[in-house]
Amino acid sequence: MIYTTTLNPSIDYIVKVLNFKEGETNRSHYEMKIPGGKGIMVSKLLNNLGINSHNIGFVGGFTGDFIEKSLKEIGIGTDFTKIKDDSRINVKLKTKIETEINAKGPKIRPEEENDFFGKIKNIKEDDLVVLSGSIPNSLSNDFYERIVVELNKKNIQFIIDTTGKKLLRVLKYKPFLIKPNKKELEDLFDVEVNSLEEIIIYGKKLLDLGAKNVIVSLGAQGAVFVNKFMSIYAPAIKGKLVNSVGAGDSMVGGFIFGIENELSVEESFKWAVASGTATAFSEDIGSRKFIEEMYSKVTLIKK
Repeated sequence: MIYTTTLNPSIDYIVKVLNFKEGETNRSHYEMKIPGGKGIMVSKLLNNLGINSHNIGFVGGFTGDFIEKSLKEIGIGTDFTKIKDDSRINVKLKTKIETEINAKGPKIRPEEENDFFGKIKNIKEDDLVVLSGSIPNSLSNDFYERIVVELNKKNIQFIIDTTGKKLLRVLKYKPFLIKPNKKELEDLFDVEVNSLEEIIIYGKKLLDLGAKNVIVSLGAQGAVFVNKFMSIYAPAIKGKLVNSVGAGDSMVGGFIFGIENELSVEESFKWAVASGTATAFSEDIGSRKFIEEMYSKVTLIKK
């Protein structure tokens, strides 16, 4: 079983305004509400590709009910810990440029935290766990490490998509995959990278710190894959950016799809690029048909 962990899920309230004017009353062109959170996005992508996964994390209130109901309606399993506070609402404003307002999230109480770790302890050795996204302010910054310590007791493989010290803390536990973007890579090492060669150098430093596979997403410049055997560059596919939200999570889901189907890491990376691109060119998570179309356009260049 694949478990995706979203500690701070949300309702993403997406509003498009054609001629936004700051400081004035604006009328929306359309609005849409979808369950959000990085782990949820990974599950939605996997679901579109026919791979089952199970969501865990914290949900509460009417917003939490919406999140859970929406996932169940599209066939995604959940085993969230129920909390007293409401899950957050994030606003995604689409005008000439995208603007996001992400709420800080609910307070997690000690008994709720204990319930969550009970679910972690029930995960089996041959399962895969995806850890991604922000940590609610009421939880300690080492919360991901605490999860990984439990997983490590059973040698459970995990993928983590987070940033800064939260990522650095867990590299020694040898994550199967990490996926920083270019800015996050620069911040990790307090450097500025200006070439593919430099990206590969710092990607390999992450391998030295413990990661088994590294994908660095470069937005309009494509993506880089690095492990101890190879370095691969995938140029970006040309198209119109519709929605950047969930594109990186879709890359994680695409890579998992390849691994679950016993494909090589090169082919899995190709599915990752296709999945991220399909989502970036779609209103929501990319459909299987569109992902397959993008897959046919992916070019891999060994470096």
